[in-house]
Amino acid sequence: MFGLSQNKTKGWKRLEREYKRIKKVQMRNLFEQDERRAEKYTLRLNGLTLDYSKNRIDDKVLSALLNLAKERGVTQKIKEMFDGSKINFTENRSVLHIALRNRSNRKILSDGKDVMPQIREVLNKMKNFSEAVRLGKFKGQTGKKLTDIVNIGIGGSDLGPFMVCEALKKYWAKGIHCHFISNIDGTACAEVLDGLNPETTLFIVASKTFTTIETLTNAKTCRKWLVDSLGEHAVAKHFVALSTNKAEVEKFGINPENMFEFWNFVGGRYSVWSAIGLIICIAIGFENFEKLLDGAFAMDEHFRKAEPQNNMPLILALLGVWYNNFFNIHRYAVIPYDQYLQYLPSYLQQLDMESNGKSVDKNNSFVKYATGPVLFGGAGTNVQHSFFQLLHQGTEPVPVDFIVPAISHNEIGNHHTILLSNVLAQGEALMKGKTISEATEELRQSGKSKQEIESLKKYKSFTGNRPSNTLLFKKIDPFALGQLIALYEHKVFVQGIIWNINSFDQMGVELGKQLALNILPELENRAFGLNHDVSTLALIKEVKKLRK
Repeated sequence: MFGLSQNKTKGWKRLEREYKRIKKVQMRNLFEQDERRAEKYTLRLNGLTLDYSKNRIDDKVLSALLNLAKERGVTQKIKEMFDGSKINFTENRSVLHIALRNRSNRKILSDGKDVMPQIREVLNKMKNFSEAVRLGKFKGQTGKKLTDIVNIGIGGSDLGPFMVCEALKKYWAKGIHCHFISNIDGTACAEVLDGLNPETTLFIVASKTFTTIETLTNAKTCRKWLVDSLGEHAVAKHFVALSTNKAEVEKFGINPENMFEFWNFVGGRYSVWSAIGLIICIAIGFENFEKLLDGAFAMDEHFRKAEPQNNMPLILALLGVWYNNFFNIHRYAVIPYDQYLQYLPSYLQQLDMESNGKSVDKNNSFVKYATGPVLFGGAGTNVQHSFFQLLHQGTEPVPVDFIVPAISHNEIGNHHTILLSNVLAQGEALMKGKTISEATEELRQSGKSKQEIESLKKYKSFTGNRPSNTLLFKKIDPFALGQLIALYEHKVFVQGIIWNINSFDQMGVELGKQLALNILPELENRAFGLNHDVSTLALIKEVKKLRK
């Protein structure tokens, strides 16, 4: 049994031995000893290159990691997901975001029923509607073309479409502008609505149950803004819903013909491929949305069929486990060197931390080992001037994924060449570091005195031996982005298998929501003296005092 005895399995014990053997080995020495190292530890797929040679591994470590995956039955678990088995065991559901981008004729079953016909039906509906908006055939109340598209959602209903729209901004239709409202903070609504014209604005309300408090509060505020200008009848012309609750959608005033369905077998953070991607279709066109699906499908097929040693998501997942559970490094950074991908780390935060931030395993036992790490990041080169000091000289290493296109959509002067030189230099610097003797010689060459050299040499040194992966592709386009997102989805899934947890529920987000519903009536003076701790009671009192 894995569970509480996880670290007693043969595969785990083997990795513990490998860690003791390699923990003090310097990567720069591994490169010196094997001139084929980069070639051996590089994978390629459809124009995407993964160089994982700058990791604290050798052939023995990689073999032990692959053995752990075999011991945990990863190949069988992958098959179960694609076969529609209910691997979301706490909610008794299939996990079929892979069906949303299934570009083959293969049936995909849930509860014995092929889900592909209903998925294709919704995709066709998305195509027809998005084209009608783009061509001006679906008009607003006053007959004007709808040019400002506002997506109202939260979590996966916001982060996915927002990140993809920003990443593919070069593909937006001329005259189409996309906006996003997610935060319950009224400022989010106010800032988006300020300057928009009700006559040319379309709202997309994304809520499966049509009861999510943040989304519905924002939607009602936008509805009032529209109605105050154009009247009640305008709602049906300016609002559509991504939901399954037809009764509430109609009650809101939305034409049920403009309700786009998605399903319980797709979690929110995996839903960008579904009707949740409607704003993407409107922005970049359905043909490009299909290319996004094509890219994800290509990665799905690779994940499903590739041998473990050549399987990109599997290799990335195992490297993460290696650092998380053997080096006790419980964090990693994702750094895209492309301005269009600046929101990718935020998207991946939810994907990774909501999926694997779990502490109870499949055996209903509390785990006694590290599961999901903390993920952070930002766009290079900006973050080189914020947290890279810690990456290079902090006391604890942080594994890094560098993501970079070889060609920019905006090849202005030598901007992109400088950007590329920076990302390649960062990976090399993290790996090689600079020894005290090298720092000493550098200071001597610069003309420093012996006293100055002695004073500065340690400050100028870098331990190096800090791991990174580099994901390189030609250019940010829908296909490449689809591959990239699916790569990380599957990486997270594999790590959940290794840790014996459910990557597909999110019960940890519920408690805060429940308590907020208890506090709200007290702030609104509709209830008093509910059961709270003394700190919360004092804060409620102070807030009410300040808001008088």
